[in-house]
Amino acid sequence: MNKEQILQNAKNHCFFIGLNDSGAELGKANTVYGIAGIHCIQNQLGVTPNATFISTPDMTITRNTNRWKSGFGYGGKISWGAGDDDLIILDTKPNACGMLVGGLEELPDTVSLIKKLHELEASKMEIEGIEVTWEFYKSNHFIDLFRVKSIAKLDQELPPYAFIMHGSADEFKRDNEAGCGIYYDESEQLQRMAECIETPLGKFHILTGSNAKKYFECYRYAENFSKKKRKVAAKLLFGKFIEISNETHQGLVNMNEIVLGCHYLNDPATLFPLTLRADLPAYLVKGSPNLTSESVELLGFEKRAKSLGIYDRLLNANIFPHGGGYVLPDILNINKVIEVNGERYFEAEMQNDRGKKIISEVRELPYEYRGRKVVLRALEVGLIDIVAKLIPQYVLKI
Repeated sequence: MNKEQILQNAKNHCFFIGLNDSGAELGKANTVYGIAGIHCIQNQLGVTPNATFISTPDMTITRNTNRWKSGFGYGGKISWGAGDDDLIILDTKPNACGMLVGGLEELPDTVSLIKKLHELEASKMEIEGIEVTWEFYKSNHFIDLFRVKSIAKLDQELPPYAFIMHGSADEFKRDNEAGCGIYYDESEQLQRMAECIETPLGKFHILTGSNAKKYFECYRYAENFSKKKRKVAAKLLFGKFIEISNETHQGLVNMNEIVLGCHYLNDPATLFPLTLRADLPAYLVKGSPNLTSESVELLGFEKRAKSLGIYDRLLNANIFPHGGGYVLPDILNINKVIEVNGERYFEAEMQNDRGKKIISEVRELPYEYRGRKVVLRALEVGLIDIVAKLIPQYVLKI
């Protein structure tokens, strides 16, 4: 296939369930290139080029530069195998980011909590012999406190207050005491293990065979560390709390699937957080095993998915949004993609209908977080059931 055919095949393997705003449209335009790159890798390995991307309603851009340049968006699941094939696509860059939701009987005093957070970030602490890096002030990491308003009846009553702690495993991006790092562009050991594959869509970095197995073990260790780290921080800040959930929304599900900025349903009983903006309520939700055959048909995906032999991936997607996602306030739509010297440039239509914006880097673009439209879309498609509304009390971003 020529490049145009490769891109069309990739587009056919993308299933977009989200909103049609500027964040989603720019994310869609880029994601096709990442899936096309994985198809080229599969071809070179003698595997049917059938990698897929299934989005959630919070689909948007990724602000990680190398992940973006590799052709990936945010808010969905990428699949490139049966789950146990010895192949990992490193350019997706899993980082074990997730959110701990804890219940509280009383709302903590802000002054004492700030003091504790400063003490925490100044402390030198180890978990399993690895020094902890606290990063609650970085990027979109945060600690939010809420009043809980129950909506659905549960077997066990929810506490009156709750916090959400958002953090990842920065300690494991680079080589560490436990083994290789999980970011190919920061770990020297991982760079030696990785195979660099040239494709018409650019260079990709992969692991196969025993190296893929070894990396997956390193990743799972990092993910468990990330969860322990959030729990340790919560105990130091809040003392006694009820653990409601502690789930990853950016990481490997298995060796052939990754969730990027969305929840993955393992246990239907788990309560997951869905956070929007600081000025809007968050939600505790239950995910629904999705998508149903009826939903797939209504979304217009059935015929295409069956013809490509990937219908089961839609029925077993089991993903739903974790947040609002970015929207770009000055952009209306994406007109086209321009390629010059192997670089992608996106021609964007502006909201004010004056001129065009040419975009390559997205990290420095002005952005806002979406509101309730994400929740409404998830309910409409049958991805979630709302259990409780979390009324914002204050946010710690220090």
